[in-house]
Amino acid sequence: MAEELIPIYIMGKKYMVPPSLTIMKAMEYAGYQLIRGVGCRGGFCGACATVYRLPGDYRLQIGLACQTVVEPGIYLAQIPFYPGHRADYYLEELEPTFQTVVKTYPELLRCLSCGTCTKVCPQDIDVKQYMADAMRGDITAVADRSFDCIMCGLCVSRCPAEEVQPNIAILCRRLYGKYLAPKAEHLAERVAEIEAGKFDDDLAKMESLSEEELRKMYNERDIEPE
Repeated sequence: MAEELIPIYIMGKKYMVPPSLTIMKAMEYAGYQLIRGVGCRGGFCGACATVYRLPGDYRLQIGLACQTVVEPGIYLAQIPFYPGHRADYYLEELEPTFQTVVKTYPELLRCLSCGTCTKVCPQDIDVKQYMADAMRGDITAVADRSFDCIMCGLCVSRCPAEEVQPNIAILCRRLYGKYLAPKAEHLAERVAEIEAGKFDDDLAKMESLSEEELRKMYNERDIEPE
């Protein structure tokens, strides 16, 4: 049986759509061609961050359009793109210190610890806490807590102190990755083996195989235990 359609509103105009659709699919069902604000469609890239309202609820709701399912009476409107401040820097010229983070993003010290950023995050990241970590100069903690950030910018759009939490976080992750994270010794060993030509014969053999033979080899491969 066909699904009973529900009403949604896009830029003030009413459309009837199936209730099982995500916001993104519902807009396409309504005839919109999505060109901007669309990326992976899998909830990973953050390109489709969306703010909306529901009838009878005073609160602004947030979500990713590719993941959030429409509800009856949902009201959607286009929001113009307004990029947050992004500092220019060369990672090789920086040191992994509190002073580096504050010099690069002095707005960090405007944080009010209000928690709005955490409430609006569609990934349920404790943004307020990693900002507190940044203000203490704990770059490792920021890198760890912000690891799942997809740079959607919803926290930036709601921050009363007008900060750029994702850009501060990614600076800390870059500093951590380059200067503070333990070096992967096994990776260095594998790179050395590749440069020494250890796998040249195997690669040449694989290049000579047909697609069907490659698929068979892949399916029959030994999988390393986790």
